[in-house]
Amino acid sequence: MTQWESWHERRSNQPRSRQRCSDKHRLAAPARPRHRVHRPARAWLTDYLAGQLADVVGLVRDSVPASNFYRLRLADRVTTVRGSIEDYALMSRILSEYEIEVIFHLAAQPIVGVANADPVGTLEANITGTWSILDAARRSKRVRAVICASSDKAYGTQTELPYREDAPLIGRHPYDVSKSCADLIAQMYAHTYGVPVAITRCGNFYGGGDLNWNRIVPGTIRSLIDGQRPIIRSDGTMLRDYFYILDAVQAYVMLAERLLAGEVTPGEAYNFSNESPVTVLEIAQRIGKVMRCEHLEPVILNEASNEIPEQYLSAELARTRLGWRPRYSIDEGLLETIAWYRTFFDELAQQPSANTPASPVPAPTTVPPERATVRAGGPGRA
Repeated sequence: MTQWESWHERRSNQPRSRQRCSDKHRLAAPARPRHRVHRPARAWLTDYLAGQLADVVGLVRDSVPASNFYRLRLADRVTTVRGSIEDYALMSRILSEYEIEVIFHLAAQPIVGVANADPVGTLEANITGTWSILDAARRSKRVRAVICASSDKAYGTQTELPYREDAPLIGRHPYDVSKSCADLIAQMYAHTYGVPVAITRCGNFYGGGDLNWNRIVPGTIRSLIDGQRPIIRSDGTMLRDYFYILDAVQAYVMLAERLLAGEVTPGEAYNFSNESPVTVLEIAQRIGKVMRCEHLEPVILNEASNEIPEQYLSAELARTRLGWRPRYSIDEGLLETIAWYRTFFDELAQQPSANTPASPVPAPTTVPPERATVRAGGPGRA
């Protein structure tokens, strides 16, 4: 039995229920077990859950027609509510009215540059948004599990690397502080009020669907497709984890599954990483090599500020306690990601308006079967 089959079968005999998911602009709640989701992860996770016949409820703040939410036609497959994660009354209404059981809280303002320019907006989204959904969950009689997406940024600058889960959370800059606070708030609700919440800490996500061109992976791919040299805003030496989005989906679902089964203690945090950190310059060069554009060397601006020089995670706890492991290497994830963006730009070029793509991208909408064939228990599980 696969991990995904065990999730579906275990829930299939339960009364129909809902889930909820949240992202930077949206709360997406899946269906039967009731959950909630975040960023490009939101669309892939929501797509997976909807594909498992989950009854998804999503909170949508902004409509972005070119986003994966619409390209995967998720608007036709999930219930959507208009509003903001910071609206506590709305969070309470959604959990009550739609009888949410499981929440994937991925909603955040995730961009470091935006956080530096607008710290108040970032703190409101990442901190107020976290306590509003967790306090609504505290008051709910139906919520059985909450997955709260933190970040490697929550650790701040540490003298010992890789980051491990017992390291202090000491963010110093706006985005890092917002994630440290949100992480601690989730722990507070678990330890003080018994809210069944578990925390994920991941590195830099990459994969199809990310339309923030200031990020190194989508920005580099777009530049190379356009025949231009990619831009690196830092000095290129910053060391980071790059985590493929479909591996993140597996991690979120596995942790929720274990939390529901009572195999994870509320308040616990888990790092998820492929444990292969690379520099920003190296990831740009690897993309160039895969795309056969090595002659278009990156332009290094060295303009980044309020960034931590080295950040990477140990996933030993997830490997040993959960039996989790990533299914994609960086190069395998990049191959699928580049294919997604090539199709994306090809479709846009064929449309009369770049804002109204006619059909969804034939990108992987779930973990490929050969990658999902993992056992429900034991060290081979992913």
